[in-house]
Amino acid sequence: MSTFDEREHAFENKYAHDAEMQFKAEARRNKLLGLWAAGLLGKSGDDAAEYAKEVVKADFEEAGHEDVVRKVSGDLGGKASDDEIRAKMAELLVEAKAQIMKEV
Repeated sequence: MSTFDEREHAFENKYAHDAEMQFKAEARRNKLLGLWAAGLLGKSGDDAAEYAKEVVKADFEEAGHEDVVRKVSGDLGGKASDDEIRAKMAELLVEAKAQIMKEV
């Protein structure tokens, strides 16, 4: 294998790893968002965990994160605006990445 082939293979591996880490971080963010929203809805324990799973599943409806925003916004009603939810998602993505890096 030539040096060029080795570099190409290394870049492909790095891309795959980065994509996997981003997927995990977004899923973790959605779980944390679900737990946050569950708290606003007065849910706790198993109910909160189940709601967080629903939020994670909502992200598979379409590309991007607007499906998650719609789900949480619809469930919260007037308890948080779409912009507040998006801001919380941005905040929780940083926390999710930090959690995942500690686990690796």
